[in-house]
Amino acid sequence: MSSSCCSTQGTCSTGTAGTATATEAVTTVYAVSGMTCGHCKATLTKVIGELDGVSGVEVDLDTGLVTVTSATEPDDAAIAEVVDEAGYELTGRA
Repeated sequence: MSSSCCSTQGTCSTGTAGTATATEAVTTVYAVSGMTCGHCKATLTKVIGELDGVSGVEVDLDTGLVTVTSATEPDDAAIAEVVDEAGYELTGRA
C-alpha cells in the first residue's frame, strides 16, 4: 500500500485524511547598506542562514535588499546583530 497522495496518473489529492499540512514560511525583506560584491553576498547569506529558524537567504546587491525566509517571524534584533558583526548595516525592513 502506497502512502503517497499522488496517483499513478500523476494527479494529487490534497484532501487525504491524516496528511500533515506544511506550515507556510515567513518571508521578510531587509534593507542592508555596505554590500558591494559577491563576497558581501556570500558572507551575509552564511551569517543570516546560520540563525535558528532561517531556511533561506537571498541577497540582491543591486537593490541592497536581503530577503530572509524563516519558519516563524524573524528576530529583527538577531538579524541586525549578525549583519553588523559582518561589517554591514541593517537599515530596517524594506
